[in-house]
Amino acid sequence: MSETKNTKHELFYKYYARWIRIYKEDAIRKVTLQKYLMTQQWLEKLIPNLEICQLNRTAYQQLLNEYARSHERQTTMDFHHQLKAAILDAVDEGWLARDPTRKAIIKGKTPRPKKQKFLNQFEVHKLLTDLDLSTTLNWDWMILLIAKTGMRFSEALALTPADFDFLHQSLTVNKTWDYKNDTGFLPTKNLSSNRKIQIDWQTVIQFTELIKGLPENEPIFVKGKIWNSTPNKKLEKHCKNVDIPVITIHGLRHTHASLLLFAGVSIASVARRLGHASMTTTQKTYLHIIAELENKDVDIVMRSLSGLSN
Repeated sequence: MSETKNTKHELFYKYYARWIRIYKEDAIRKVTLQKYLMTQQWLEKLIPNLEICQLNRTAYQQLLNEYARSHERQTTMDFHHQLKAAILDAVDEGWLARDPTRKAIIKGKTPRPKKQKFLNQFEVHKLLTDLDLSTTLNWDWMILLIAKTGMRFSEALALTPADFDFLHQSLTVNKTWDYKNDTGFLPTKNLSSNRKIQIDWQTVIQFTELIKGLPENEPIFVKGKIWNSTPNKKLEKHCKNVDIPVITIHGLRHTHASLLLFAGVSIASVARRLGHASMTTTQKTYLHIIAELENKDVDIVMRSLSGLSN
């Protein structure tokens, strides 16, 4: 049968490609769109001949199982979520009688051992002592700033002198820098990413001198084309110099958040400081730390109760 557009006999991967064009293009960030397009490529590879009307629960589960053979469980879960919205729209159109994603079982390969993503307080101090904090801005100054603010790499790249409010000890984050495609300023990841981050007095004094005389609305760290491998290699070198676990620039963001949580800062405050869309994101990302803190809390509760006497 020849494939017909806009009917239940349309090939599913073609319907999904059309759905992306209608609902996702120009509505989501380019990096997120790429993930949807990658899912479309997997559909073309795994179910090239499946029509929309043939997508029942069994066919959908087989699709997930096949994808899971070469992907970890979390990646398979993301694949499932990217498909589900499009499939529910096909149900609304009347091309599917029921939702085939209902009760889907998510499988996946055993995750590889994860590299350490963050440093503890002692390791951070060792790292900072090895930085070359000269009188002019360099990558080491960015490493310091991300360690102290938890900003994303693209957010730090977009910082301009106008974003520093030294009087109120704060930094305004309201844009990112497109270092991947070299197109300049871009919006932040989401609305919650637009925020003010409080900074300490030492950082205020240091950056007051560093940005003096620089153009108000030009990024302070960008000098030509940027590759994130450059600061990552710089950071790796410092980590090796002081014999601490090697982390990435993004790992500095995790480090910042974990230090705040261990210091007793609330999840809500950490979420706001990081620019997370919700506390759920923070809880998911730092679940292991939160669990460790809860164990400490139990000890505190038990000690408090044992001190009570009748």
